[in-house]
Amino acid sequence: MKFGICCLSVIPARIEPSDKSEMVTQLLFGETYFIYEESRKGWKKIKTYFDNYECWIDEKQSTEISEETFESINNNTKFVTSEIISLLKNKKTNFLMPIVIGSSLPNFEDDKILLNEIEYEFEGLKSDNTTTPTKNTIAENAFLFLNTPYLWGGRSPFGIDCSGFTQIIYKLIGIKLPRDAYQQAKIGHTLSFIEESQLGDLAFFDNDEGKIIHVGIMLGDNKIIHASGKVRIDKIDHQGIFNAETNRYSHKLRLIKQVIDNG
Repeated sequence: MKFGICCLSVIPARIEPSDKSEMVTQLLFGETYFIYEESRKGWKKIKTYFDNYECWIDEKQSTEISEETFESINNNTKFVTSEIISLLKNKKTNFLMPIVIGSSLPNFEDDKILLNEIEYEFEGLKSDNTTTPTKNTIAENAFLFLNTPYLWGGRSPFGIDCSGFTQIIYKLIGIKLPRDAYQQAKIGHTLSFIEESQLGDLAFFDNDEGKIIHVGIMLGDNKIIHASGKVRIDKIDHQGIFNAETNRYSHKLRLIKQVIDNG
């Protein structure tokens, strides 16, 4: 088996090995993956280390690393970027590369990272994802994404989907969530009533067939932040999300999950 790491700001990952194929997720800088298959058309089938998501990426955007490096990075990545855009400066070329919030910082020390024998200087804010998570931090990070446009498969502040949004917000506090909403709904403790929910809890919504199709983050005071058209704040009650702009319910509530302790 081969191993790789994302050395670009964002890499689109697709359901089939083609630029025309649906984008199902994105890799952010510093995230690693297993390489399972290589197509003759220049694509690699991978499984992401962070959330075990299978997809295809263009081999021109793939950077292979040794198994030893792969294991070292995954055991020594405790920092993630915590502002919308940070900068990495390649010490060898002096080129600057912007990276987005939620990117991983492998082998970080003294505002520098070492990756494939290339040293980068880091300029920006970071968070230690090994510290005890707080609900106020969840809200502060979520607000940074307000008005981010909805993008199917997106995980960045320039385009994000509902489960990508919740996943990145939780990544910033050191909690791994699965990639898709229906997968996220399987973790945590189910609450019996919406009145029990608190800041940071996840609310899930289904369609007429009972399939979970949407997720958002509870803010308290009967409000929710979620990605629908854009990252926005709406009212929520026992029926679902009420959009004041359209004066109707946009999503039907299925369940609410507590992922971190309400301490």
